[in-house]
Amino acid sequence: MKTIDTTLPTDEKSLRGIWNRVADQVSSLVGDSLLVLIARVSIAAIFFMSGRTKVDGFLTITPGTYELFRTEYALPLISPEIAAHLATYSEHLFPVLLVLGLFTRLSALALLGMTLVIQVFLYPDAWPTHLSWAGLLLIIIARGAGFLSLDRRFNIR
Repeated sequence: MKTIDTTLPTDEKSLRGIWNRVADQVSSLVGDSLLVLIARVSIAAIFFMSGRTKVDGFLTITPGTYELFRTEYALPLISPEIAAHLATYSEHLFPVLLVLGLFTRLSALALLGMTLVIQVFLYPDAWPTHLSWAGLLLIIIARGAGFLSLDRRFNIR
């Protein structure tokens, strides 16, 4: 009985060999530091822009924000006024820290917690959006801030 060789060719000139070399080159060009920097800036922009909609001027919380936390954003176990302050200031502080790469893992963890609260209590049907936010935040939590960060400068892990 004749057997058929089902192994893939190991020749470097094979399509698989060429593909693997290209993938290795791309991996060396796009390292973790660049990926984490892009994740930090992109998720920071989402939360910071959301925070800016809640204030007037520098950090004056608008009456509409308080109303929003009394109605649409009402959370159990926390008053709307406190929730408005916590969310608004968090959406300003943690994104700035992410962009600077300072206390990066802590900031990403705080925003991941906020994402989970939004998903569970406010918009349970928006899971695709929140899952993408969580993905970016988990990359940051797992990898840290990367080379281009104040965490690296101050040797903060």
